[in-house]
Formats: sequence, structure tokens, C-alpha cells
Amino acid sequence: MNPIAKRRLLIPLIAIIIVACFALGPTFDAQKNAGARAGQLTVHFIDVDQGDATLIQGDDVVILIDAGRHDRRDVVPYLRSVGVTSIDLLVGTHPHADHIGQFPDVLRAFPVKEVWLSGDIHTSRTYENAIDAILESDAGYHEPRAGERFQFGSVTIDVIHPNDVNGDFNNGSIGLRLTYGNVAFLFTGDAEQDAERSMIARGHTLQADVLHVGHHGSSTSSSLPFLQAVRPKVAVYSAGVDNSYGHPHREVIARLKDLNVAIYGTDVHGTIRVETDGEQFRVETAKGREGAGPILGGLADEREAGAPVDAVHSVGCGPDQVDVNTSSPEELVKIIYIGETLARELISRRPYATLDELDRIPGIGAARLKAIIDQGVACVGGS
Repeated sequence: MNPIAKRRLLIPLIAIIIVACFALGPTFDAQKNAGARAGQLTVHFIDVDQGDATLIQGDDVVILIDAGRHDRRDVVPYLRSVGVTSIDLLVGTHPHADHIGQFPDVLRAFPVKEVWLSGDIHTSRTYENAIDAILESDAGYHEPRAGERFQFGSVTIDVIHPNDVNGDFNNGSIGLRLTYGNVAFLFTGDAEQDAERSMIARGHTLQADVLHVGHHGSSTSSSLPFLQAVRPKVAVYSAGVDNSYGHPHREVIARLKDLNVAIYGTDVHGTIRVETDGEQFRVETAKGREGAGPILGGLADEREAGAPVDAVHSVGCGPDQVDVNTSSPEELVKIIYIGETLARELISRRPYATLDELDRIPGIGAARLKAIIDQGVACVGGS
């Protein structure tokens, strides 16, 4: 059966789902825990070579955004290894084979409550297989549109793209802003600069603490105006080692460096995990390759080659804290080890994406940096 016929077959299924949703509540079974944030949320940027697969896993929610390449079988084993037994939401940002390639594996391995696709139809065998697997499953189906908001357990999802089906697979990618407490994540699939301009023009809230870099770090995405709108503290790109596309492109890395964003990549660090309690977040990596930790503000981290990375990032400032990006010298001296001289030096090197970057100030080594963080007075806020 061709994809068009399959899409027609989905129409009555979608109609049934819509009726059921109005009868049962606005956002399916996930609504039963709406607003109740429990424990930690972990976002796994899974190393699937030159492809995308991101798992959002909490006490009351499991979401998978994209499912890796069609020519690999690594997503289901990873999900099982971290204890996934069912999935609330499975998203295919767009119908390319490196994003929906293992949809059939996932749908046959786990009960899936809801599937989202962009609405663009591909003629590929991979797309046909994904549609077959959706039809064979008990999952609901939805094509999200910009401006919609959903609650899945303790995670709020704002849809920021697309506004409609445009036939351009990359620029029609589903864009999502996920918030958990005060921490925000942004995912844009393979959306390119045309789509980024649309997101900005529609006035969506784009600010996010963690940005999943669009299109594997391609220079066709991550325009400077878009990055300035997002203002991420951390950027994660998904790319294969020595991939033929040259991802991530140097222009994108340079833009992120110039904005003092901490950069992580699956080609360098393997699977990257971001753990958050809704107030701060920790980045952990499976490994480091080629001597690389995160690139912080354009300065290569000095961790031992091959070592995993474990970095804590704060989100905002409390009422009794001192913002290293905006505070006066008189306020900065409240921070342990920061006297008048170091306060002036600190100001001259602004802005800071994380407190870890304070070690670029002469006189602040590893021991003093730890003491500053442990004191709890310093924080990273505005810039």
C-alpha cells in the first residue's frame, strides 16, 4: 500500500482519537499527573551515530523524540538498559530515515500511548514501515501545530513549529519546548534557518537552558538571531564520528563559542545525559574523545583525555545570591575568595554561562572554584 493510501487510512483513526480526547480530557492519559513534579528528570541524548534519538525520562513521564537510523538497532536496547517499559509520547520530528528509522522497533517493543508526526508524507520504505507500525499499534496519533500546549506528567510541552504542512521535510520539523520546573529544553529536529525565522516571527518563547542543536550542527541551522533568542547555557548536537556531512559545521560551533555556550556532542562524548530537579541541571557524558570536555565560552575544558564529563549548571539566581554576570564589585566580594581585585577581573571577563567558567579568572583554581560553588552564594543569571 502506498503512503498516500495509508495516510487516508489514518483519517478515521485520527477522528476517533480526537473524539476520545474531548471525552476524556485535553491531553490523553498523561493528564492524570499534570502539574505534579516528582523527583528528577533525565534527558538522554542517545549516541546513535549520524542520527537523532532523545529520551526524556521522569518518575511520571517517558517521551522519545526521534528513534535513530533505519540501518541500526541501538535504540530499543538503550531504552531497556535504562528501565523503560512503556512510552507516553513518541515523536518523529520529520520523516527522514535517520530520525524515524527505528520507529517499528520501538512500537513493537513497548506500549506507546501517543505518536506525533509532522504530517509530511515521504515515499521511502522507511516511512512506510513507520506508518505500518503505527497502524499495528494501539497508539493514538496527532500532528502537532505551533501554539499548542500539552501536559505529560510533570513536563509541559509547547509546540513551536510547524504552523502547517509545507512539504519541506527539514523546515517542517516538529519543534518543541519542554519545561520541567524552571528548566527548559528546546528541540527543533532538522529545522533550518527559514523555520527558525518563522519561530521568531510568531513570537514563541524560545529561551531554553539546553538546546538540542538543529540539523546535527549543520550551518543551514542555528542562525545567530535564533541562538540569541534561545540564549542556551548548554548546546548538544547529535552527529556521527567522522560523518560524511562534516557535522557539526565550524560556523555553528563558532557562533556557540562566541555566545559562551557549553557545547557537547555525541561524536565526542557518546551518550549525553542531562539530569535536573527543575532548579539546576547536571550534564553527564559516557566518555570524552579526542581530549574534549565541553567547550566553554570558546575555551577547551582541561579534563583528561577520554574522561567522562560531569558538570553542574545553575538556572537563575535566588533572592540572596550574587549574580556573577550583573552584580557590582561591592556585591561580588560576598563570594568567598573574591576580593576587590578578583571582582574587577571577574567583571572584565563577563558573561559566564556556568559557574565552572570562573576558573578562567587568574587566581581561581579547582579548589577555590569548588569552594565558591559549595558556598552557594554565587549564581549565573542574566548577562
